[in-house]
Amino acid sequence: MVGRPGQGRRHVAGRRLHAGQRRGRGGRAVSTPTWYDVLGVSPDAGGEEVRAAWRAAIADLDPTERRFALLNEAAQVLLDPEQRAAYDAELGVAEPEPQPDREPEAEAEPSSADGQRRAVPGWVLAGLAVAVLLVAGAAGVVYATVPSDRAVADATSQARSAAERAVVPILSYDSAHLDDSKAAAEAYLTGSYRKEYDKLFDGVIATNAPSTGTTVQAELVRSGVARADADRVQVFLLVDQTRTNKAEKRPVVFQNWVTVTMERVGDDWLVSGMDT
Repeated sequence: MVGRPGQGRRHVAGRRLHAGQRRGRGGRAVSTPTWYDVLGVSPDAGGEEVRAAWRAAIADLDPTERRFALLNEAAQVLLDPEQRAAYDAELGVAEPEPQPDREPEAEAEPSSADGQRRAVPGWVLAGLAVAVLLVAGAAGVVYATVPSDRAVADATSQARSAAERAVVPILSYDSAHLDDSKAAAEAYLTGSYRKEYDKLFDGVIATNAPSTGTTVQAELVRSGVARADADRVQVFLLVDQTRTNKAEKRPVVFQNWVTVTMERVGDDWLVSGMDT
């Protein structure tokens, strides 16, 4: 950024990107961008619009790029109602001004020809009541089936934590204790993905590891979220895998990016797919 240290600084890690004015070269006032500017949405954008803008922005980015992390920070703030409210208050985003009440209009005096009000038939009132209840019920169903921003944020946090726990046993094995290694990994897999994992483990690892004496120990380095909704979350993880075997005197470390698809199964988040 242009300017002297301490002026117009954007605090990304702390989820605070301040809007306002700073002094650039030549003393000219330069506005600093907000999280809304980062995602290209207006301050009154709804959660779905923010989420769509975030997904479109990160679609072609590598997870290691700095802008990827910046976009994730912006989405995390704007999709969390409490964080967004605090951020808007800090920015001074104006609340919609209430419309002034209109002057009560003078009631027209009934003409002599229509001195009495017409009675509304009871069946009309009953029909209107039923219609209102039907509309309200339909609105309640829609509201209940569309996940809230808070629900998505909670799901994302839970799925990410589950992925971090799962990736270590899934990408680790010990040739001396293959049954234990397999059982530890299977505890984190959905039924469908367990079949794929067992096929790979039994056909490749269990066949070769005993003769080579290979042991692989995974270690999580860091993680991030690539896609998220209430029941399905994609998490990318950077993992170090340390391998030892009979042919190599010293441990060899491999660093891999892994994208894990987490799926909600009951109260748990399980791995339903993995790309390396």
